Amino acid sequence: MSTSLNIALIIGSLRKESINRKFAELMVSQMPESVVIEEVHIADLPVYNQDYDDTTIDSYERVRKQLKGADAVLIVTPEHNRTMPAALKNVVDIASRPYKESVWTHKKVAVVTASPGSFGGINSGLDVRKSMQMLSAQMMIDPEIHLSRAIDSLNDDGSVSERTQKFLQRFVSDFVDFAGQTSE
Repeated sequence: MSTSLNIALIIGSLRKESINRKFAELMVSQMPESVVIEEVHIADLPVYNQDYDDTTIDSYERVRKQLKGADAVLIVTPEHNRTMPAALKNVVDIASRPYKESVWTHKKVAVVTASPGSFGGINSGLDVRKSMQMLSAQMMIDPEIHLSRAIDSLNDDGSVSERTQKFLQRFVSDFVDFAGQTSE
């Protein structure tokens, strides 16, 4: 890849010690040098309200600008109560508004979920896909990554196990290829 690729990273967990953040940071470290990653911080976003559509909210505008300028978006998220976390749903809604100004339209998006539970956050991932499909985003379908018992993928020092690193490297390679494809 000769030109740079701009990727927006959204981490669905707001926790400082989030396991999803650890996996996201590992994937970022595995990206080729030609890929520029910019994290979209979502903790400071007021809860979306349609009444805000005619108002300028700096944090909303920052997020919309970051997502609009990205070639693709990588979402790494846990599952909360069998769906996507509220903070992630909030940014999805913010970036879809105002009406007919959604930044998600035709945006390339991939989702990775990780959970300490047995299902790996699959419901969260499916709900993200469902929302993105409705918003006309171009979802990366294969490979799907839902890391179950994700704590077992971490070493005692909190680093990601070698086995999981190799697994995620394959995803990163496929994601970079997907993100770099031109639409036809």
